[in-house]
Amino acid sequence: MRVSLKNIIVPSIPLAVVLVGFSVLLWVVDFGTPLTKLSSGDSALSESIQSVFSANALLTNIISLVLTLLNAFLISQLNNRFTIIRTRTFLPLFTFLILIASWSQTHTTVISHLCLTIFIFSLFNFFSMSRDKNASEQTFMGSLLISLCSILIQQYIFLIPICWIGFIFFQSLSLRTLLASIFGTLAPWVIFLAISYFINPSINLLQFVTFNFNFELDFLSLKLQEIIYISSISLIMIIGLFGLFSISNSDATSTRNKLNFLVFLLVILSIVSFIFRNQFNCFLPIIALAYSLLISHPLTLKQSNFYGILLVIFIVLNIAFIISKHILI
Repeated sequence: MRVSLKNIIVPSIPLAVVLVGFSVLLWVVDFGTPLTKLSSGDSALSESIQSVFSANALLTNIISLVLTLLNAFLISQLNNRFTIIRTRTFLPLFTFLILIASWSQTHTTVISHLCLTIFIFSLFNFFSMSRDKNASEQTFMGSLLISLCSILIQQYIFLIPICWIGFIFFQSLSLRTLLASIFGTLAPWVIFLAISYFINPSINLLQFVTFNFNFELDFLSLKLQEIIYISSISLIMIIGLFGLFSISNSDATSTRNKLNFLVFLLVILSIVSFIFRNQFNCFLPIIALAYSLLISHPLTLKQSNFYGILLVIFIVLNIAFIISKHILI
């Protein structure tokens, strides 16, 4: 079987519309079929905002879908701006939409999609500080944006030390950038806590910094189709990473650094999301971001029949996963 990805990598406008429409159709088909319910572990502020949407599932899905389409566009721009994949490609956008459409537990977590939007803007700042140990402005703004996310989803604060390690990948770690990141992290929280205390002096400020971790590495609570699906997309990523590293020497050093950071981000968040199951849904959009950029690299640059079939398997696997949830309801 001969499978060519050329038309999908650089699709015509009508084909691009069809591919996006196909992803939206998967979202609609998956409507109302969430996976194992997990507690969100969000902050009190996040839960208050989420409660506004929880009464109307259709409205929540529409807002989440709009944010997902926006995030897919931003991921495409991130790739084009920093040449993470050294040619223009539609695949990061398409694979991201397929993943989020299949992960129905994210369809009602509007805050997670909003935080992903903010996180992508922080990546624009961090990726622009490559080999610049004086990039305090970018570091401050990137950390400030992540800190804003952590006010909504407190567990996002742990993205900050991940990004500090990213500074090492970007060859931009210095006392100047580290201090700028610390101040950028503290600024939103200081303002938020001060406003909260001004509005209600009797408020217990410690409730805003209680992370409510639930250390639970329990794979038995997953359904059979979830275990098969997670194992399969993990295998696809492992195969993709072998292809990525086999050709990454042809990339510029700054590009390789960004790819290595995305691999590190994907691995760490995958581990964290399974250890702290009550925050699982919160990390899924970022995992989808890293996954889509990494898997699209070999699929775009190694246009062989093998990788064409691999993309087909990826798409069929997500469709089968959605169908399986309907069958088992």
